[in-house]
Amino acid sequence: KLGRAATDTQFASYLMYPKVFLDYARDRTAFGDCAILPTPVFFYGMEPGDEVSVDIERGKTLIVRFVAMSEVRDDGTRQVFFELNGQPRSIVVTDRSQVAKRPPQRKMEAGNAKHVGAPMPGTIATVKAIVGQKVAKGDLLLTMEAMKMETSVRAEADGTVAEVLAKPGLQVDAKDLLVVLS
Repeated sequence: KLGRAATDTQFASYLMYPKVFLDYARDRTAFGDCAILPTPVFFYGMEPGDEVSVDIERGKTLIVRFVAMSEVRDDGTRQVFFELNGQPRSIVVTDRSQVAKRPPQRKMEAGNAKHVGAPMPGTIATVKAIVGQKVAKGDLLLTMEAMKMETSVRAEADGTVAEVLAKPGLQVDAKDLLVVLS
C-alpha cells in the first residue's frame, strides 16, 4: 500500500493503527518531512518578511524568506512568493480558508499514461479529441498556446477518449488534466 518496502517500525505502526499510518504515509509523500520545520512555523505559518532556517540534513541548511502572496484566484488558489537561499521563487497553493468561485482544475497522475496533462502553463487553442474517439499513441488531441508559440499535445498511449476537460480559451497550469483515456 506504500508503493515501497516498509521498515519494521512502519509495519508495527500499520498493524496498530492502519488508517492513521496510511494517512501519515500519504501526507508524508505529498508534503515531505515536516518535522524539520520549526514548531511555530509548522503550527502558525509565516507572515510576509519572516525568515526561517531549515536544516534538511547535516551541513545543509535552507534559508526561506516569505515575501508576499497574491489575492485569491477564482479557483481558490493563491500565488506565494518567497526566497530560497536568496533566490526568488513562487508556487501556487490552495487557500483552504476561501471558497472557490469555480472548481479547481484536476491534475494528472504522474506515471499514468491514460492521463494527458498540460506540458506547461498556457491557453488551450484547439481541441481535436472527442469523447468515444479511438486514439493511438502519438495522435493529436489538442493544441495550446504559450508565449506566442503553439504546442501540440498528443496521446501517450493507445485508448479511447473517456473524458475531455479542455476547452478552447481555457487557461491551464502545468500538469493540469486535459484528456482522460480508457
